Amino acid sequence: MNSRLLFETDPEIFDAIFKETSRQHTNLELIASENFCSEAVLAALGSVLTNKYAEGYPKKRYYGGCRYVDLAEELAIQRAKEIFGCDHVNVQPHSGTQANIAAYLTLANPGDTIMGLSLTHGGHLSHGHPINFSGRYFKVIHYTLNPDTEMLDYDLIRKLALEHKPRVIVSGASAYPRIIHFDKFQEICDEVGAAQLADIAHIAGLVAAGLHPSPVPYADIVTTTTHKTLRGPRGAIIMCKAKYAEELDKTVFPGTQGGPLEHCIAAKAVAFKEALTPQFKEYQQQTVKNARALAEALTKRGFRLCSGGTDNHLMLVDLRSKKITGRDAERLLGKVNITVNRNTIPFDPEKPFIASGIRLGTPALTTRGMKETEMEKIAELIDRTIAAGENETELEKIKAEVREMVEAFPLYAERRNEYQSIAKEG
Repeated sequence: MNSRLLFETDPEIFDAIFKETSRQHTNLELIASENFCSEAVLAALGSVLTNKYAEGYPKKRYYGGCRYVDLAEELAIQRAKEIFGCDHVNVQPHSGTQANIAAYLTLANPGDTIMGLSLTHGGHLSHGHPINFSGRYFKVIHYTLNPDTEMLDYDLIRKLALEHKPRVIVSGASAYPRIIHFDKFQEICDEVGAAQLADIAHIAGLVAAGLHPSPVPYADIVTTTTHKTLRGPRGAIIMCKAKYAEELDKTVFPGTQGGPLEHCIAAKAVAFKEALTPQFKEYQQQTVKNARALAEALTKRGFRLCSGGTDNHLMLVDLRSKKITGRDAERLLGKVNITVNRNTIPFDPEKPFIASGIRLGTPALTTRGMKETEMEKIAELIDRTIAAGENETELEKIKAEVREMVEAFPLYAERRNEYQSIAKEG
């Protein structure tokens, strides 16, 4: 890892990395969009592939000397196709939002109408929020959840689509705990002549393992990040039907990006190889089991879960019955090393920066090896923390219990030991 060289060259950056590695180990990571990639993925990320400019695509580059990065990128493409069963895949997008930019511009022109789930109901900034490029360059119609069930209302979506005739309908979410029926979205798209863009950034790992319906047979374009349930490096990919392949590739490069990050693409390839193993499916199955166990344990302690529970890896907790805002809950839980993010709930009376809820997810905890027993304990710790309020004595007791729990499920142990040894030696 050349950690000593980093320490000698830039001790300040070494210190930041050392402390962040320690933080990841000592905290119970419940942010649904975060996970811990393998040492193999990290090794590819830190490789000499970062030195290579490779504008273009394998065997069609604008630079010489690309034969080995071509090999890595072709492996990433081949493996992604095998995982998802798609016609075509582009592995170059730097992020989920970059992937969505390219997808929109492949399917529509600026000024066209798009439809997506409202951010405050579980959508994403890149699904048409006015401060995002998607809201600035397209006319946006947002659909919301059913106020009674807090689930997607396909009749409402159809009604809006018939009224506004969008060019693109976005299916997918960033804080939706239930199954998304991409076939129903496609029926609506077919009826109004729209293209379906399925953003599966959160559920891609579940789709890969066959635990959530796949949008690939239905949607024109599918985007996903690679660092959430897929447990890879930060980045994204775009999948599409064969008829869009040429236009999509042109829209990614040279349309919206320049040189690809070949070290990240190699790391994606490593993560995809891991995702093709039986162990990965077992991991995804446990992630879902853990989410259900955590949801049930929280419900038992008087927390209200939006939509009444979860079908996937995350849940949205309405904190109003506990007389605390999402912002304050996030802060209190952070004091005891439980990491969550505040989140709006459907029809939230609070502003997004305050929020009435928190979003919880189990991918990272499951990666550490935790199971249902630990989810029960974590629900208890969350409940006690919120009940403790500003009682520092009680918070310290809870923090000690968190410390005991994480030590039983160590994270990046060799890496942490190496950093600690170098720091001590000076």
